[in-house]
Amino acid sequence: MTDLITRDVFDHLVSLAALELDESEAEYLRSQLNNQLQAIHELEAIPLETGLETTSHGVPYPPEIRPGLRGDTWDPYPDPGDILSQAPQLEDGYIVVPDIPHTELE
Repeated sequence: MTDLITRDVFDHLVSLAALELDESEAEYLRSQLNNQLQAIHELEAIPLETGLETTSHGVPYPPEIRPGLRGDTWDPYPDPGDILSQAPQLEDGYIVVPDIPHTELE
């Protein structure tokens, strides 16, 4: 099998992605990418009937056997205080969470 992703092309892609790979990692990744491309070419070679309809999955799911959508109903929890009592800190009935430290970007 001729590698579709040569070492030069792979090195260029690694440079564009700003990856730091040692030699064994680079060769493993290049080998795996070539294996994936080979699998894609094998799938492309499978003859298909013309006019075959595209599906998102292999099983037909026509409307007559598809279950209806469930109703969007609100089902309140019977005792929200029970859940809130487990929070470490509350303020006016809301759970207090710590501030997230951040840095202003220039």
